[in-house]
Amino acid sequence: MKIFTSDETEKLSIEGLYQTLESSANGLSDEQAQKRLNEYGPNSLHEQHISPIKKFFLHFWGPIPWMIEIAAVLSVIVGHWADFSIITVLLLFNAVIGFWQEHKADNAIEMLKKKLALNALVKRNGNWKTIPAANLVPGDIVRVRLGDIVPADVKLMDGDYIEVDQSALTGESLPVEKHVNNMAFSGSMVHRGEMNGLVTGTGMNTFFGRTAKLVEETQTVSHYQKAVLKIGNYLIIITLFLISIILLTAIFRGDSILETFQFALILTVAAIPVALPAVLSVTMAVGAIKLAKSQAIVSRLVAIEEMAGMDILCSDKTGTLTKNQLTIKNPEPEQGIDADALITLAALASREETDDAIDKAIYSNLKKDAKWQSYIIQKYTPFDPVSKRSAADIRIEGKSFSTTKGAPQVILALCKHDKGLNKRISERVNALAATGYRTLAVAKKEEHSDWQFMGLLPMSDPPRDDSAKTIQTARDLGVNVKMVTGDHQAIGREIASELNMGAAIQPPELLKEPASDEVNRKIEAADGFAQVFPEQKFRIVDALQQLNHIVGMTGDGVNDAPALKKADIGIAVSGATDAARSAADLILTAPGLSVIISAIKEARRIFERMTSYATYRISETIRVLIFMTLAILVFNFYPVTAVMIIILALLNDLPIMMIAYDNARVATAPVRWDMHKILNLSSILGLAGVVSSFGMFWIGERYLMLDRQTVQTLMFLKLSVAGHMTIYVTRTLDRHMWQKPFPSAKLFWTSEATQVVATFIAVYGIFMKPIGWDLALFVWGYALVWLVVNDFIKIYALRMLEEGGRKQQLHIKRFHTKLHPYGAWWKSK
Repeated sequence: MKIFTSDETEKLSIEGLYQTLESSANGLSDEQAQKRLNEYGPNSLHEQHISPIKKFFLHFWGPIPWMIEIAAVLSVIVGHWADFSIITVLLLFNAVIGFWQEHKADNAIEMLKKKLALNALVKRNGNWKTIPAANLVPGDIVRVRLGDIVPADVKLMDGDYIEVDQSALTGESLPVEKHVNNMAFSGSMVHRGEMNGLVTGTGMNTFFGRTAKLVEETQTVSHYQKAVLKIGNYLIIITLFLISIILLTAIFRGDSILETFQFALILTVAAIPVALPAVLSVTMAVGAIKLAKSQAIVSRLVAIEEMAGMDILCSDKTGTLTKNQLTIKNPEPEQGIDADALITLAALASREETDDAIDKAIYSNLKKDAKWQSYIIQKYTPFDPVSKRSAADIRIEGKSFSTTKGAPQVILALCKHDKGLNKRISERVNALAATGYRTLAVAKKEEHSDWQFMGLLPMSDPPRDDSAKTIQTARDLGVNVKMVTGDHQAIGREIASELNMGAAIQPPELLKEPASDEVNRKIEAADGFAQVFPEQKFRIVDALQQLNHIVGMTGDGVNDAPALKKADIGIAVSGATDAARSAADLILTAPGLSVIISAIKEARRIFERMTSYATYRISETIRVLIFMTLAILVFNFYPVTAVMIIILALLNDLPIMMIAYDNARVATAPVRWDMHKILNLSSILGLAGVVSSFGMFWIGERYLMLDRQTVQTLMFLKLSVAGHMTIYVTRTLDRHMWQKPFPSAKLFWTSEATQVVATFIAVYGIFMKPIGWDLALFVWGYALVWLVVNDFIKIYALRMLEEGGRKQQLHIKRFHTKLHPYGAWWKSK
């Protein structure tokens, strides 16, 4: 079977394609489809996968591995074979850990990709059904609708028209209108309309597959990643500065340059945050897997972090705050119209096979009598978020008529009537809305006549049972929930009242006003917005972001896609269209807001872990480097050997990894990085560690009268035991370390196990002089005393820093107050 190019396909007729593709108006059979799927492969682009072996060896390539490798080579040159052995173990250990964590993260992403796979409505064996888009084959007949991403290259064959955005394929900035016999390309997005099409190309045989290069998606760097990278740069600068002092001192004293350089290089490797990328990837992967289990799929991993700082959530009403289970309550037909006839007219302007809640409610009340089977739908115009109605042209018993259903104000504007009808219907719609009913209007147009108003269909969509509690939980977490709905203002107020969201539901007029700081403040103060159009949702997000809010936006339709993309955290709710899901950062597979609350809590736990890691890493680098530098400068003594430094680095990596699994509290307010506080607190804890290290050095050399080699082993054990204990101090920054939540079993036992390993190495003298159990127990006791001291230092330092921050804010406020009259005068000039 020949596969044509898109240009060749557009020239062929539908009948010609049926013959070429061995298909028909009833589509393919399941057997035909399976045979072609085996022949052509899945409808997906071929991804270039790197072999596991290559991935493993890539961990030996890069600045940090190069430094370790140079240190290994220098060890061979100077004949330090013990150093070489341990350095090699360190290199392999980092590669294995990095490879394994990357492998786990890749598996998590693959799992998410499978859950995010697109579906397609296809005609098989003469019946419409939904299948994974990857299973489409040439010859299939598919239906593409508003909000869909076109799943393959299709020749449009029936329907009025569709409007598609194919800017990603052709560079056209505006949507393109497509009609019968036109081609719709895989990957383009349907903005309006509905049509059926014949699949002519799949996978790599599509227009996109043949012309576009498969590239890795550029990952956006989140606020957290930027902060952690700044911390990494800060540590590197400190390390290089102090290492330079050590090298210059060695040169001045006439020490062996080669051995000093090897020592400095190893010390640099130990000080620079080697585990930084692994900690980030593990933390993100753990968070994504937890959210996936909670029925929230992350399409952009760093969006989990953004949620920790989210302070405003703009929530769609229907299906998110409400059950999205519309039921018709007491139809209100116009005089002379039967209620069943009114529902029949509404059903003719609907689709039975759709997932639309309104259409489902109408069909659930429809009585399918013998006459129903006689209606022939000649043309169907699906619901459009701009026109806010759907319509159909019908033929029965030789007569033609049209029917439409939609928003009452739209249907009234369509019909010719007296002002009395307009007033009566508007008052009735408002009365129904005040009691929580969503009202649908129906009109009919006989051939060669005007539209006639037929009546109202009141529908109710009650709030979800958990919505009020979830909104209150969000408030307790410092997140303000704003309702954003396309429904009438009165309906929005009624639902908001039931959910205790506040009654300040703004009409769309506010969003039509020219942009200004005053309008932005009004948007900020609103509890919600009604009768909102797509571009107005975008405007809401933009206004709130201008006021320095981190904004989340929920949505489900193609009309929500721009706002979802604009928001800091775009959230596609359960049942969202392909377009909404592709624009979102978080995709919910369960209805309601409770999953979002779980995501917020998990994000804040991640923030707590990352803050703990940052504080620990900075304080440890300062503690080790300043102690080493001062000991070499003042006492001309290397307090630990190169081998000891490598072992310390090796033992540090595992507990650091386990921070990703630690128990962390959930902050009661949105959180953002306070680098001033973190750097100052880390520096204070680091300097306290320097004091405790020199205390141990003084006790070992002056009080216990130990030789220098024994002192080195003593210092090695002290740095290892006390260093791992610092994790317990930094993991609870705003409270004492013995307060809840306690360390996770993974963090505690891994940390203690590495401390025990270090103790055995020191006691029995592996790669160093043994010190015995008496001195080892003394070191443990000394470290435990300083653990408590450091914890109190942390609490006191935090109080001082917070008090200083408050005073600084007060000074700034007073300064601005003094400047205010001059500022007003300057503006007037």
